[in-house]
Amino acid sequence: MYTQKLHAGSEFPALQVKNLAGDTVNLASTDSDSDWKMVVVYRGKHCPICTKYLNELETYVSDLKKLGVDLVAVSADSEAQLKAHMDKLDINFPIAYGLSQEQMLQLGLYISTPRNAEETDHNFAEPALFVINAEGNIQIIDISNAPFSRPDLKSVISGLKFIRDPENNYPIRGTFSA
Repeated sequence: MYTQKLHAGSEFPALQVKNLAGDTVNLASTDSDSDWKMVVVYRGKHCPICTKYLNELETYVSDLKKLGVDLVAVSADSEAQLKAHMDKLDINFPIAYGLSQEQMLQLGLYISTPRNAEETDHNFAEPALFVINAEGNIQIIDISNAPFSRPDLKSVISGLKFIRDPENNYPIRGTFSA
């Protein structure tokens, strides 16, 4: 099976999803205090590893803000599924729902079908993490095909501190093409 992947250094697509307030969220846009953005794609309410990862991510929100990195998490869950999931989440960062299969394909995500009706009622994206720089380009990209393969958040934050330090003049890595 072949999937079209986004590439490091390419422009992140301006995809629209919804938040629980009913607002439209552009995954590529940052808030007024940040010039970079981290987009965390998670599998959904049915995934206990996602719940743990999102709760851990909350502990790094302050670090991300200090680095000028806005944050949003998103899944293909419905509004009702996200509302139910919020009971297990102890987070204050923005979270969105309704990532469509077409949008998952645009992002080059691995997509899974539910194993049974108890898992969920729709196809869903496997985990991914994107960091978008001030020019709207993908600085960091991590796409997984399994729930237990995700970047270590402490390492990601440490790396962002290094990248964001102007003295390091660190380029986008992984852009070579033959």
